[in-house]
Amino acid sequence: MYIIVTIADLIQISPQDFEKRSAQAIEDNINLKYADKVIHRVGLCVALYDILQTSEGLIGHGTGIVNVNVDFRMIVFRPFKGEILTGKILSSSDMGIRISMGFFDDIFVPAPGMLFEPAKHHLTEDGERVWVWETAPDNLLYFDVNEVVKFRVEAETWTDLSPEKQPAPGEEVEVYRRSPYEITASMQLSGLGPAFWWREPDEEEAAEEGEEEADGGAEDMNGDAVDLQHNSVGYGEKDASGTR
Repeated sequence: MYIIVTIADLIQISPQDFEKRSAQAIEDNINLKYADKVIHRVGLCVALYDILQTSEGLIGHGTGIVNVNVDFRMIVFRPFKGEILTGKILSSSDMGIRISMGFFDDIFVPAPGMLFEPAKHHLTEDGERVWVWETAPDNLLYFDVNEVVKFRVEAETWTDLSPEKQPAPGEEVEVYRRSPYEITASMQLSGLGPAFWWREPDEEEAAEEGEEEADGGAEDMNGDAVDLQHNSVGYGEKDASGTR
């Protein structure tokens, strides 16, 4: 699910960061520039792993900004095809199901093609439309919103979000921007879909008890307690440890 990628970039340190230690200032600016950003055909940057080397800082003329060439490694989210991951159903539509992993929401399960068959978009008693797996005419298994599910990665889609041409003054333009990185997934194999479908009765009881204990613990605690722009990015060859 995660890989480590080596990047070479020019990091700029502004005067307000001069009071920090040099290493801390460089680390903060790398995270500011890369964390939660997508590098095209590399993946979603999650956090800085380590700093390999830095150059001497050069002060920009008239700006006071210090420019430092830095080689560093980032932890990057990029699951491989066929990997089984866990997420939560974010929404449901006629087209399929969208899943979130908390830090990444662009996971889509096309329906009905990527769900257990036969599947249909069903209107619930609450007036919500959700996908269901019809195992028998009188037995419907629901893909409810907010349900924890397991899914299989099937494909990835990259979109190069290059700067777009500005519209003419007074011209109305409908803006639709796709995500730079999207995952297509499936839930049509044994063990996939809502996690509780596949639990044994004992496991179900243990899970419910665990949730109750967690809720109780949270109450006790509450009672006691008061733009990705870069000059150059280089990617090394990936070795056996997953480092590029």
